[in-house]
Amino acid sequence: MRVLLESFQLGEGDVPTVLLHGFLGSGRNLRSLAVAWSQAEPQRRFLLPDLTGHGSSPTPPPGATLETVARDVLETARAKGFTGPLALVGHSLGGRVSLAASLVSPSEVSSVTLLDIAPGPVPVDLSESGMVLNVLLQAPETASSRREMKAGLMSHELSEGLADWLVMNLVSTPEGGVRWRFDRQALARLHQQVNGADLWAAVERPGAKVRCIRGSRSRYVSDADVARMEAANCPVETLPGAGHFVHVDAAEPLLRWLLRP
Repeated sequence: MRVLLESFQLGEGDVPTVLLHGFLGSGRNLRSLAVAWSQAEPQRRFLLPDLTGHGSSPTPPPGATLETVARDVLETARAKGFTGPLALVGHSLGGRVSLAASLVSPSEVSSVTLLDIAPGPVPVDLSESGMVLNVLLQAPETASSRREMKAGLMSHELSEGLADWLVMNLVSTPEGGVRWRFDRQALARLHQQVNGADLWAAVERPGAKVRCIRGSRSRYVSDADVARMEAANCPVETLPGAGHFVHVDAAEPLLRWLLRP
């Protein structure tokens, strides 16, 4: 079944570039990056979708896999008029979706850029998104206000910044309160499948064009991952002082790296 994702566009160039956000995020998480990149390279045209089950996009169907999400991205890009091979740039979950898309349809993907994520399965003890998801699953479906929901999230020892980010996913109810706009159980099922996928074939296949940047304070891309990626002609850069959210922690250095030929 064809699924079109909620999305928005920036730029009017001829180089089709798709920016994919991380788990529990939405396309707008990468808007600042897209604006700065578009100004530096006006030849690009950017698509920023809400991935399946995220933001305002449809809930993942039963049995959804990483390949399901990847196909949804490709279908949406084509439906929005993005022609030719796509440059895919993904943070965390978005990076894994990008790799899956390059395996699903290699001819439709010109390159993959990974923002602080490796191709191998994500160990449970490294999954920050898994920890956040566990807190999210314990939260009520509705609350009288964003402030009330935020306070409940922080009572589970989430930082204020993280709680603020999560409550961006609340929408108003007819009764005057708020509710989550995504299906948390469906996301939990998808999260388990996504983190368990082995995507090394996307990096090590002949002709693959993949690059990666990691934050020095993040554990998502290990030194062993770096060695294996570089052995497969996938260059890896480390951003000093940055954590997992490299596009937030080191926006300017990240942009300079993205602009390299």
